[in-house]
Amino acid sequence: MRILLVEDELDVARSISRKLGDAGLGADHVASLDEAREALSGASYALVVLDRRLPDGDGLSFLPEMRRMQPGIRVLMLSAYDQTDEIVAGLEAGADDYLTKPFKFAELMARIRAGLRRPGAESLPPIVVGDLSFDPHLRDVSVRGKSVVLQRRELMLLEALMRRAERMVSREALIEEIYGFSEDANPKILNLLVMRLRRRLEEEDARVDIHAARGIGYMIRKARK
Repeated sequence: MRILLVEDELDVARSISRKLGDAGLGADHVASLDEAREALSGASYALVVLDRRLPDGDGLSFLPEMRRMQPGIRVLMLSAYDQTDEIVAGLEAGADDYLTKPFKFAELMARIRAGLRRPGAESLPPIVVGDLSFDPHLRDVSVRGKSVVLQRRELMLLEALMRRAERMVSREALIEEIYGFSEDANPKILNLLVMRLRRRLEEEDARVDIHAARGIGYMIRKARK
């Protein structure tokens, strides 16, 4: 299940991304409305955490366009504006929830989980590569219909690759997404995790390859043999 985080304060974004990772939820972080527009045009998201004050505009003005791009998406708006009329304006503009800064991360995570549970959110179709299938909503992995159980880090790596199937994912992006900003992660740790996932998928005969581009990153694709 993927979340788009639109936040220009780097420290805040890092903390939120880490909390989401700890909860088993992957997040793509962007810092402007233009970057959010590009992300939404290239991938499907279950929920957006949208800061209101961004370098290139007010997040409030972007809500109608976001709804047109992905009608079923859930939106949690973050803002330093805590006046009642501002909160009402955000909700009436299309936000599903509104949280004022500063906030407690426990409350933020509770609101995100509530938003993901709320009926009406658009379900994302399974991603299929070779004989491997990944359900973004349930975070379920299967090979030819048989469920495959992975360790937490292996699942996070697979999800990061499957959501960008047939595209190269940089090592930096994978480390940030899987390990977060605060952990002592390095390329060697990522290499070992990729080796473990490769071995697991080979055992299941998933008919996929995890292709490595030295010094760049990794890509999952259908096996050529």
